Amino acid sequence: MTMGSTRWAIPEGYIPKDSHGPEPQMTSHETACLLNVSDIMAHVRITIFYSDREPVGPYEVMIPPRRTMHLRFNDLRKPQPIPRDTDFASVIESDIPIVVQHTRLDSRQAENTLLSTLAYSDRTA
Repeated sequence: MTMGSTRWAIPEGYIPKDSHGPEPQMTSHETACLLNVSDIMAHVRITIFYSDREPVGPYEVMIPPRRTMHLRFNDLRKPQPIPRDTDFASVIESDIPIVVQHTRLDSRQAENTLLSTLAYSDRTA
């Protein structure tokens, strides 16, 4: 089965510096939910774009066949961590079609905010 696209963009990204509540569940974060419905491994490369500096990447991950991965941008380390309190955008490219959903948890105050939306795909499989 094939579903999704090989290139996705999340034009809005921001990881708050502060959080409220128990860690790691309530740590403020950005997440890319990646879904691979195929029968083969997906090799994914992520590039991060900023308003005031050159892009950084690729960050590389693999998604096993018929699996999902909820990838917190907070946890990306190589080639460098994504700075907190900084606007960014991301482009996610895969060697096979995948589906990408974007989620943010903003827990800077006790009344949390959760946002979730599908990423933009420039073509379908």
